[in-house]
Amino acid sequence: MATFADFMKLDIRVGEVVRVESFPQARKPAYKLWVDFGPEVGIKQSSAQITECYERDDLVGRQVLGVVNFPPRQIADFSSEVLVLGVYAQQGVVLIQPEQPVENGVRLG
Repeated sequence: MATFADFMKLDIRVGEVVRVESFPQARKPAYKLWVDFGPEVGIKQSSAQITECYERDDLVGRQVLGVVNFPPRQIADFSSEVLVLGVYAQQGVVLIQPEQPVENGVRLG
């Protein structure tokens, strides 16, 4: 069982999607995202399998939550630097986002 101390090791922050590209090289349908996590973390890139619920144009400007302290993961020819958080729903992966706009880089917890 995970402890609260385990949870606190995760650096989960709010970021704003600033760029989105299709990712045809990925095994499963995905987008390449560039997310601005504020001045402390900066802009990080992520591969996200969210094509069933989101169009590219709907993502730019959207705030999301992401784990920013996992090691980078190579997905095809792309280095995914953060894990954008979502839930697996019947319609596909639905992003987790703040209920109201907040400053980029704000930490969960």
